[in-house]
Amino acid sequence: MALATNQINSSSSTSNSTAVDDVSSPYYLHHSDNLGLVLVSQLLTVSKEISASVIYSKSAHDIWIDLKERFQQRNGPRIFQLRRELMNLTQVQLSVGVFFTKLKTIWEELSNYRPICSCGKCSCDGNKKLSEHYQMEYVMSFLMGLNDTFAQVKGQLLFMDPMTSINKIFSLVSQEKHQRNISINAGISNTGDSIAFYAKIDPKKGSSG
Repeated sequence: MALATNQINSSSSTSNSTAVDDVSSPYYLHHSDNLGLVLVSQLLTVSKEISASVIYSKSAHDIWIDLKERFQQRNGPRIFQLRRELMNLTQVQLSVGVFFTKLKTIWEELSNYRPICSCGKCSCDGNKKLSEHYQMEYVMSFLMGLNDTFAQVKGQLLFMDPMTSINKIFSLVSQEKHQRNISINAGISNTGDSIAFYAKIDPKKGSSG
C-alpha cells in the first residue's frame, strides 16, 4: 500500500494534480478517500526459497495459480486421512459430548467430498434416500465408537424403525448417561429404561398405545 500511495503522490505532483482530480482517471481520489487506508490487511508471504521461483511472475494471479498447482492438497489423501480418523475414533476416556463433537467434526468435513446430484430433474427421491443412508452410517459410526458400557443402549437404538436422526440419538444416549449417574448415586439399577421407553414409541403414531 505504501508503494501504491507513493505512486499516486508522485503522479499527482508531476501532473499538477490532474490525475487525482480527473474522475475518469484510475488515480482519481474522492474527497472522502483516505491515502493511509489499508485495503488488504493480510499480504501473501512465502519463504525465501519459494519467493525466488515466483519473483518474475507478471501478476499476483499468476503467482497464485503457480503456488496452487504446486502445493494444493488433492482430495484423495485428505479423504483417506478422514476415513482413517473416523475408523480409529472411539470414546474410551472421553465424555459422550466430547466424543460426539470429534465425530461430528470429521463427519461434516468428510461430507463435503461426497458427490450429490444438483440437476434438479431427479424424480426418484434418490438424493433423499442417499441422505438417509449417510445419516444411518453417521449413527452407526457414533454407536460403534461408544464404550461397551452402552452395549444395552446401543442394541435398543439399533432396533428403532425408522432410525431417528443422529442428534436425537446423541440426545437419548446423553439422557441415558445422565439417568445412569443419578441411579448410581441413588443405588438403583435401571440401565436402558429411558431408551427402551422411547423405542416403543411409533414416530408416525406418537405412541404404541
